[in-house]
Amino acid sequence: MSRLVLAIDDDKLVHKIIEDALAESCKLIRAKNGDEGLRLALKYQPDIILLDVEMPGMNGFEVCEKLKKASQTKEIPVMFLSSRTDISERMRGYNSGAADYIVKPFNREELLARINVLDDYRQVSQRLKQDMEQAQITAEIAMTDSGDMGRIMRYVGQSYHAHDLESLSSFFFEFFVPLQLEVAVAFWHQQGEAFKSAEGAIQPIEQELLEQNREGSRFVDFGRRTIINYPKVSLLIKNMPTEDPGMYGRYKDLLPHILEATNAKIQDMEESEQAIEQVAHIGQVCDDIAQQLVFLDMHHSMQSDNFRQLLVAEEVANLEQLKEVSQHFAFLNEEIDVIKQKLALLTETREALHTSLNKLSQPWSEDQVASQDDIELF
Repeated sequence: MSRLVLAIDDDKLVHKIIEDALAESCKLIRAKNGDEGLRLALKYQPDIILLDVEMPGMNGFEVCEKLKKASQTKEIPVMFLSSRTDISERMRGYNSGAADYIVKPFNREELLARINVLDDYRQVSQRLKQDMEQAQITAEIAMTDSGDMGRIMRYVGQSYHAHDLESLSSFFFEFFVPLQLEVAVAFWHQQGEAFKSAEGAIQPIEQELLEQNREGSRFVDFGRRTIINYPKVSLLIKNMPTEDPGMYGRYKDLLPHILEATNAKIQDMEESEQAIEQVAHIGQVCDDIAQQLVFLDMHHSMQSDNFRQLLVAEEVANLEQLKEVSQHFAFLNEEIDVIKQKLALLTETREALHTSLNKLSQPWSEDQVASQDDIELF
């Protein structure tokens, strides 16, 4: 593809030299002064600008400074054309934004070689700029992702210390505050459905939508609203940014993580409640057995006393047989004592387990659980 070069010079001879030098490799645009050069540069945005230093009106340094201030032309490489050779002129050209400086008179080969170098510089600069822009986008995505994951990990930690739906929903809604999402949630708990909203009350139509779509697909989109379903929890997002594909995709990647954690937490709560109920049932059985043993022990003691009285009175004929029965009663007494000891140990263990489960099921206070505001973003 032919390069587009803008030559700004008030000397017709210089224009002729430039035209002859670039005829086979570049398309040339000419301007005879600084004002015309600025206008053509903005209009065509050439690949390279050749700029005379000494011109009527604005000089080359002034023109270059204006080119570098305009967003449309600031990236275009500028080469000064000047008859002055002193270093101060070159420094002034560099300070005004020039990329190269060639001294008049110059020949065709030198000009063409300098332009090739500038064109290579321009292409490398463009690629580098694109790479930097892409790197910036990647860095921003990484920062966003790390912040999102930090919030998710914080919520997982908070949910660990929540053992009822009230405290769990409080942490759940806190997660969405930095995201500026308006949400309602349904917990499908074994003890019954629970519908909650960050505003406190859930609208009847929102509850109905959550119920009707509970068995639907994982994502249900309608307008600016989205429902995300899991077995134990369904989330209604009231202001999903569907008009922003990037943000929309980010939330669809992010939100399943918090819902998976919430789903697992509700399952854990149900299992804990079942364990507490089972321990309570075991306790009731132990109490029933203890009462029955007390009754049997009283009855057995009374019969043993009666039997001893018979032995003392020698009122039966077969004394040897009575002695055998007496030994049997003694053995039963020992066995009942062992059973009572084991039952006491079982009762003690059951009470300790019940105390531990109750302690686990109690929600932590606010000063024991960190807030989403305490997240340290990477």
